[in-house]
Amino acid sequence: MTQQDQRIAFVCSCEDTMVLDGKALARGCAARGAELRTAEQLCRAQLDRFMAALGEGRPVTVACTQEAPLFAQEAEAAGATAPLAFVNVREQAGWAKEGASAGPKMAALLAAAAVPLPATPLVPLKSEGVTLVLGQDAAAIAAAERLADRLDLTVLLTGQAPVQPARAAAFPVLRGRARAATGWLGNFEVVVDGFAAPSPASRAEYRWGPAKDGARSRCDIILDLTGGTPLFPAHEVRQGYLRADPSDPAAVERALSEAAGLVGEFDKPRFVQFEAGLCAHSRNKRTGCTRCLELCPTGAITPGQDAATGRALDHVVISAEICAGCGACAAVCPTGAATYALPPPATTLARLRALLLGFAEAGGRDAVVLLHDAKHGEPLIDALARHGEGLPARVLPLRVNEVSQLDLTSLAAAFAWGAAGVRALLPARRGHGAEGLFRNLDYVGAALDGLGLAAALPRAAAIETDDPFTLGEALAPAMALRAAWAPAQFLPLGTPREVLRLALKGLHAAAGSTAPPMVPMPERAPFGLARVATEGCTLCLACTMVCPTGAFSANPETPQLRFLEDACVQCGLCAATCPEKVITLEPRLNFAEAAAQPQVVKEEPPALCTRCAKPFGTQSSIARVKAKLTASGHWMFADPRRLAVLEMCEDCRAIEATMGGVDPYAGPPRPVTRTTEDWLRERQEES
Repeated sequence: MTQQDQRIAFVCSCEDTMVLDGKALARGCAARGAELRTAEQLCRAQLDRFMAALGEGRPVTVACTQEAPLFAQEAEAAGATAPLAFVNVREQAGWAKEGASAGPKMAALLAAAAVPLPATPLVPLKSEGVTLVLGQDAAAIAAAERLADRLDLTVLLTGQAPVQPARAAAFPVLRGRARAATGWLGNFEVVVDGFAAPSPASRAEYRWGPAKDGARSRCDIILDLTGGTPLFPAHEVRQGYLRADPSDPAAVERALSEAAGLVGEFDKPRFVQFEAGLCAHSRNKRTGCTRCLELCPTGAITPGQDAATGRALDHVVISAEICAGCGACAAVCPTGAATYALPPPATTLARLRALLLGFAEAGGRDAVVLLHDAKHGEPLIDALARHGEGLPARVLPLRVNEVSQLDLTSLAAAFAWGAAGVRALLPARRGHGAEGLFRNLDYVGAALDGLGLAAALPRAAAIETDDPFTLGEALAPAMALRAAWAPAQFLPLGTPREVLRLALKGLHAAAGSTAPPMVPMPERAPFGLARVATEGCTLCLACTMVCPTGAFSANPETPQLRFLEDACVQCGLCAATCPEKVITLEPRLNFAEAAAQPQVVKEEPPALCTRCAKPFGTQSSIARVKAKLTASGHWMFADPRRLAVLEMCEDCRAIEATMGGVDPYAGPPRPVTRTTEDWLRERQEES
């Protein structure tokens, strides 16, 4: 690294309200190739130091987020183009009871902040303001009247309550019950039962015309004031669907205000990247992995279907327009087909590695990683620092977009890189999509227990609270955790599954010579053995044709079935497809070298054609087909000559059928055709 590329790290004591451990900070910055500079009031009296650093054209990290807008403004005014990053060391480290010993932690936070964040991919949405207002009575019409000058409105009443018609029909008022709805902001479709238009001669109350079921309405926005069952799962995060209890005036006001602003073009983040070719959902109309389908709270994930033909696809489809970003799909996807994009896994893992290794390089030990989000976690950490004892010096906070996005790779890698514990901070009321995170906490806990790295307390756990002081109390016991292993140094290169393998192997090495070569795992863990009962296997190789990861493979030279355990994601497609039903799944971690090499499960010499000696098929498969045909009792297979044809190759079968004297149409005598006249004649003869 040249002097021009060396990052400058500014750490300000914030008017000496923090004690800065200069030695630990300098050691940590030097290990990460950064130059440490300190200040006491960088944002005011010593702003010239910041401006001078900008003039050097080097990347700058400022350990202050409160005044980040000021620093960014000054950098823009100065025409600075070098990367500028900010990190909060005050509330997360310095303003704490243990702030004086938080030097390694500050160095770790600086190291993590130096990892650049890539640009966020966006999904465009467009709304022209076409709004369907659902309601029970005149309150829905009154709400619509307040929006009539800004939105294109239609009111759909349930018809249960009498409603006096308006003097002037400023917008359509219809009757019906919304049975179902699909779509997103700018593209909703609502199915309406009991749809009816009012009579124009309605007097004291609306009189409705003939009703129709299954009517469809398309709109950009849905304003639901019925107070009934929501039209969507996880409706709170469905953009464009606004629901309020009509008996709650404040909720209605908020919904009206939000609806008025939903006109125009919008961009939302693309939370999940999806690679259909890696998806293990289905093959040949057999269903395998359904992990994401089970956990998606918004219904954004559906089995894939070709729009033109209606044919089922082998992969799921993720609607970026509906996705609310919980990340549950990415957390449990075993193949890496679905990965979180805000930021992508490589960035999250790089920040996690920099955080933990930066902590160790600055002299820290036994770190406990606190994974949190901006909306819920940061306010709690801030409040604990301002009104309580702050975070302990060994607790390293790392912000992610959604805590529920955390996959098994992130959790396992944290321990491999030296974490003594991991805590995931969640709201007291568990949010949408958190089930995947808890699965992964169980998986990594089982792995650590099986390797002999468990502790008296769970090393990986969640803290569910909305109270900052409860957060502090929950973190206190974790300070007893110790990491009795040296941090691994591997880089997070490759796919998340490849990094997961490196992390697990690092933990196995950390466990030492007493570590078992195999660790049983909970059900549906994304790695393990597909066990084949070889006595029933006919080497039909159907499993090799549906395996999405190549865990099962064939040998093109000879009848042989091979299995690569490291590639198995326990999707179950092989077991669902096997015609003999001889495959069962066994979740486990296998650290033996054999797991990384294809192992022969079964092999047989090829069957030789009885006519030309050409190798084809296997003796076991031919014998099984002959046994099934014989057991069927069909006349066609009562003749041994016909069964003998099965022992020939495809060319010789055709020759035998045409020249070998085997008549494929021969069979028992057919019954004489009998007509109605025959039956009547026989009846007369009997009488």
